[in-house]
Amino acid sequence: MNLTVDIQCASRAATPNEADITRWINAALQAEAQHKALQGNIEVSVRVVDAAEMTTLNETYRGKSGSTNVLSFPADLHADVVDGLLGDVVICAPVVNQEAATQHKAVAAHWAHMAVHGTLHLLGYDHVQEADAQAMESLETAILGALDFPCPYGNYDDNHSDNQPDNQPDNHANTHNGALHQ
Repeated sequence: MNLTVDIQCASRAATPNEADITRWINAALQAEAQHKALQGNIEVSVRVVDAAEMTTLNETYRGKSGSTNVLSFPADLHADVVDGLLGDVVICAPVVNQEAATQHKAVAAHWAHMAVHGTLHLLGYDHVQEADAQAMESLETAILGALDFPCPYGNYDDNHSDNQPDNQPDNHANTHNGALHQ
């Protein structure tokens, strides 16, 4: 597998360097390569945005008001073989940085989690059903552990309305409408 990560930064907030973002995405893809036919040239686009752009995307593609931490836009590819554009991951820098502070996490660990989480959504993972959420969280935890980051799912709130941990990434667009290249 030959990975190309196209990173566009449209945020003024603090962000990790491109090498780290690429390393985190590669770790997610390498972990999943054991289960899917990831081969040839793989491209992932990452756009780092501010809250205003993320709010527009979240409202347009998810019908939810306000900003969110990460959205994924998988490319429409054959389910068995991934070769070429995998899709786009959009990360909101100010939201991720604020969440890291609020949740008392290392900023790099939370950014790595968002990059891994968004990449796994490109590969078809989701957390709508409890069993799917557990599988995705387990894989994320293993990937982040291999990158020397702690488990991101330490605090569960039993009263949380969607039974997701309080620090669960705020989901994905899952639109399958293709890329958001700009």
